[in-house]
Amino acid sequence: MSKVAIITDSNSGISQVEAESLGIFVVPMPFIVNDETLFEDINLTKEQFFEKLKEDADISTTQPSPEFVMNLWNNVFEEGYDEIVHIPMSSGLSGSCSTAMALSRDDDYEGKVFVVDNQRISVTQRQSVYDAMEMAKAGLTASEIHDKLMEVKMESSIYIMLDTLKYLKKGGRITPAAAALGTILKLKPVLQIQGEKLDAFAKARTLNQAKSIMINAIKSDIENRFGGDVNNVWLEIAHTQNFEEAENLKQEILKVWPEYPADHIVTDQLSLSVSCHIGPGALAVACSKKM
Repeated sequence: MSKVAIITDSNSGISQVEAESLGIFVVPMPFIVNDETLFEDINLTKEQFFEKLKEDADISTTQPSPEFVMNLWNNVFEEGYDEIVHIPMSSGLSGSCSTAMALSRDDDYEGKVFVVDNQRISVTQRQSVYDAMEMAKAGLTASEIHDKLMEVKMESSIYIMLDTLKYLKKGGRITPAAAALGTILKLKPVLQIQGEKLDAFAKARTLNQAKSIMINAIKSDIENRFGGDVNNVWLEIAHTQNFEEAENLKQEILKVWPEYPADHIVTDQLSLSVSCHIGPGALAVACSKKM
């Protein structure tokens, strides 16, 4: 039986310490902060990132260099692994997936490295990693794990409430006029990630209304896409430095689905690649269909 390594990137929310305990590998995502390249969870903590964001530092996202990715793959093979399943963030949100796929077609890696473009990020990407780990333990090959993850790539959803429009405006994703109007009206837009892109979903005026919209959206997905049984999905919560409201949201979810085990709900901070564009105070509800 071949020995299969699981690799993801820090957009999954899995830290370097956690990766070591899980027996997997995590590519740290690079950020350009005031012309300096910093790496998530290496020399840039989440706390430092949000502090720099608050200081209006010039922050932009970038992708890992091909050399870094290939060096990691080579090191993993040197550690005795026969095959690699590489699970990067969605190709619709970063070019890092396409780069990894191109590298995997090189003669040194073809047939040994399988890159999964299952169009996920944050807590749903994390779940893909967990699923891959379980399949590897069950003896599936890297190719089989890749194919099964690709089969279910559209079977997840994330709904994200923004607390501020400042960072969408700063990134040029909405016009200054739209940001100003939204701020005056105290809008809390709800975005969705379902497939490749981060798209508009709904507008809310209050935090409670936004939470209700997100929970109802997940309820609709469970009923219409995932067979109607909440126990057929993993429920997940993500946020950007909004710990208290994330916990409150968890309690509200448990009121809607009291039969769901509380300890099965993953709560984590949204990846910095998403946080860069939406800022602090965001809150998200997600679900991933169980394999």
